[in-house]
Amino acid sequence: MFTTYAFIFIARCLDVSMATIRTIMVVRGKKITAAFIGFFEIILYVLAVLSNLDNIGNVLSYAFGFATGNYLGVILEEKMAIGSVLAQIITKKEETEFSNYLREHDFGVTSTLGEGKEGKISILKVVSDRKSLYKLNKLVNDFDPNAFTTVSDIRNLKGGYIKRSKLIKKK
Repeated sequence: MFTTYAFIFIARCLDVSMATIRTIMVVRGKKITAAFIGFFEIILYVLAVLSNLDNIGNVLSYAFGFATGNYLGVILEEKMAIGSVLAQIITKKEETEFSNYLREHDFGVTSTLGEGKEGKISILKVVSDRKSLYKLNKLVNDFDPNAFTTVSDIRNLKGGYIKRSKLIKKK
């Protein structure tokens, strides 16, 4: 009986974790990868669902597996850090100095000047892969702890520089 509970729990953990990653692949436009993951995800789902869910132990294993799978899926997605982001940094610091600081650390920067409630500001835009986001946040915080930063996911990229050594080829 314990092996049935364990099987249902593990199958649901895997299935729901895969569903999380598949959903992210769909949002990012990775159709083939999403379909591939979905194929195996549904096999695990069917196996877990068809495991005699009229037994309360099986139902609890199913529920705990579902909850744990959600948690693990989010952790897995964070570790994979798939995709690119756009960071917009609003600062009162001098634009050229801040831009050069980020460029020295291999980030491409586009900057504009603006005006906020308290006067002139600089708006720095940085496109980066998600794996480098922690480094970027640390650099921004080191240079200007008062900077206001927003980060958005990017679905498609075309042209420009992500890092000094990496040019995105135009199609």
